[in-house]
Amino acid sequence: QVQLVESGGGLVQPGGSLRLSCAASGSILSIRAMGWYRQAPGKERELVATITGTGSTNYGDSVKGRFTISRDNAKNTVYLQMNSLKPEDTAVYYCNAVRLAFGFEYNYWGQGTQVTVSS
Repeated sequence: QVQLVESGGGLVQPGGSLRLSCAASGSILSIRAMGWYRQAPGKERELVATITGTGSTNYGDSVKGRFTISRDNAKNTVYLQMNSLKPEDTAVYYCNAVRLAFGFEYNYWGQGTQVTVSS
């Protein structure tokens, strides 16, 4: 099992910045990738960014060039630095971890943290 605890959401003005954190605990040695997804009201959950254990990253098209995902392996924590925020970035942001065990992939999700971009 993997437990994920997110923090760092809040209200920010357009053009502002926020940093989200996601701390993992439990069976962390078998985690192969972590990332962030978001879901706005009335929309499906979408990819924001992912990062593998070797540091390879992947970003959703709408956040490329504005958001940066990083990880601190010593703290078992993944960060999402969000710059140049837009109102359309408003959503609940969920941390995700993909764990590989016994030949199967297991997905784990955090409880979500609200990000609101508004003047």
